[in-house]
Amino acid sequence: MASEASTKVPLKTLSSGNDMPIVAFGTFELSLDQENAKAAIIEGIKIGYRHFDTACQYGSEATLGEAIAEAVQLGLIGSRADVFVTTKLWCTDNHPDRVLPAIKTSLRNLKMDYLDLYLIHWPISMKPGPISFPLKREEVMPLDLKGVWEAMEECQKLGLTKSIGVSNFTTKKLEELLQFANIPPAVNQVELNPAWQQQKLREYCAKKGIIITAYSPLGGQLNFIPNTVLTSDVLKEIADAKEKSVAQISLRWILEQGEGVVVKSFKKERLVQNLEIFNWELAEEERAKISSIPQKKALSTEPILAPGSLTSVEFADIDIVET
Repeated sequence: MASEASTKVPLKTLSSGNDMPIVAFGTFELSLDQENAKAAIIEGIKIGYRHFDTACQYGSEATLGEAIAEAVQLGLIGSRADVFVTTKLWCTDNHPDRVLPAIKTSLRNLKMDYLDLYLIHWPISMKPGPISFPLKREEVMPLDLKGVWEAMEECQKLGLTKSIGVSNFTTKKLEELLQFANIPPAVNQVELNPAWQQQKLREYCAKKGIIITAYSPLGGQLNFIPNTVLTSDVLKEIADAKEKSVAQISLRWILEQGEGVVVKSFKKERLVQNLEIFNWELAEEERAKISSIPQKKALSTEPILAPGSLTSVEFADIDIVET
């Protein structure tokens, strides 16, 4: 019999009609620590996480699938249906004829019959082949967004995924997509935090019924990205006054914008703290202070592209910076 979670994560109803837990357990870089990865996911399920975010590019799909299957065997959840699983279509499969094979590969990795959410990882199409970094100029191909999205819609119609969406899409790209989409994207997963508040994009998505899910909610967890959230004096002042951590202030701010969030940690203490954000709120003056934080995007296109591989003009159509 499934055990009761210590924390009940609120749900958001997507445009597809399906409910999504608003806090997701992120598995980026999980494949780098296989020994502790499965244990961390199982611990997350014990604590109350029910939404798990992965991608074929992360290399963590198989580990996630194994952990969820083990959680069912242990009685921590009743069945696979008790969790919400998101994965993503990588750039090398961003071609109309490769979408169905790609989602089926992800499902085999996960050992699941369906996804809850399938996202186009980037609005970039690369030459088909093995995943490699950094991406090279000669590998970039024109993106047939209409054809790819029709294939994404087919994935939903076939029941391979309950909902479809995108990631790293600007308002410009969303406008292009919505011109021909029969099924609108339910989610746009983008960088979002107090130091990169994405006001224009948030307002646009709210009007179109698209839920934003925030990655890098704490300002970027990568070694090559200077963190402007965890070192923020404004957030620290608010955190000290409320006896919370800076991370909790950032996560709470995102939720109060009406968005979802992807968090990532292997540490039980952090996993618990990341869910202790539901029974309190920021004051109006605190929200105003956060609104005044200088804005600086942490994740640019440079980390995924070889130096000099594309000029800014050539990359303009796939840039992820809102203007």
